[in-house]
Amino acid sequence: MADVIDDLEAEHDAFEALLDELSPDDWSAPSAAAGWTVTDVVLHLAQTEEAIPAALAGEISGVEWRRFGDDVDTAMDAMVRSEAATPADIFERWRSARQASVRALRAADPGRRVQWVASTLKPRSLATTRLAEHWAHALDIAVPLELAYPDTGRLRHVAWLGVSTLPYAFGLEGRPAPALFCDLTAPDGSSWQFGDPSAPSSITGDAAAFCRVGAQRLDPAASGLRTEGPDGEIALRLLRNYAST
Repeated sequence: MADVIDDLEAEHDAFEALLDELSPDDWSAPSAAAGWTVTDVVLHLAQTEEAIPAALAGEISGVEWRRFGDDVDTAMDAMVRSEAATPADIFERWRSARQASVRALRAADPGRRVQWVASTLKPRSLATTRLAEHWAHALDIAVPLELAYPDTGRLRHVAWLGVSTLPYAFGLEGRPAPALFCDLTAPDGSSWQFGDPSAPSSITGDAAAFCRVGAQRLDPAASGLRTEGPDGEIALRLLRNYAST
């Protein structure tokens, strides 16, 4: 489990470096997350990181979002609205939370599932979801402010998350999970492959675009990704690498 937690910590480091670049005006600027400023995005990440140690200890059932709304998006927005603070305080709150969450993940029983948002996850998968969320929200900050946030090999975890949750996504549509092969080109030009190459349906193309589609930061039609077979196109449409309910 150490590999993904190491990469989560590296993603945290990259995110912190991005925040260190921000001017005071940047913190109040609109992010690419609808309705949220940059400060709101960081507060959301702090709130959700803070829930990890308690969830892993069995003290709470993950992020207790149902107290704030009937669906995840509405609840997360209400949570952010309930705890306004200065950018400096929120930055420090996130720093403390990210350190505590990594410590808790490293100490966790790797085989014990815990409740997290809409499902139960083992610690490795939980670490992967946190990496994916920090990466996606880093884009929400970097893109509108025209700041650099380079794609890295850590996106392999994000791509794996998208592929591994497709059966759940198909189930929500009342469809059986199809056999699917994904052949994705990594940021360094290597190939990341998921699934059976003989599967009747496939998705091929840029891994970073695949991850952005899964984060709903890129329209599938604009991604340049290629689909084949009876289920390739719908798989790309249903692709998600975050929790929902």
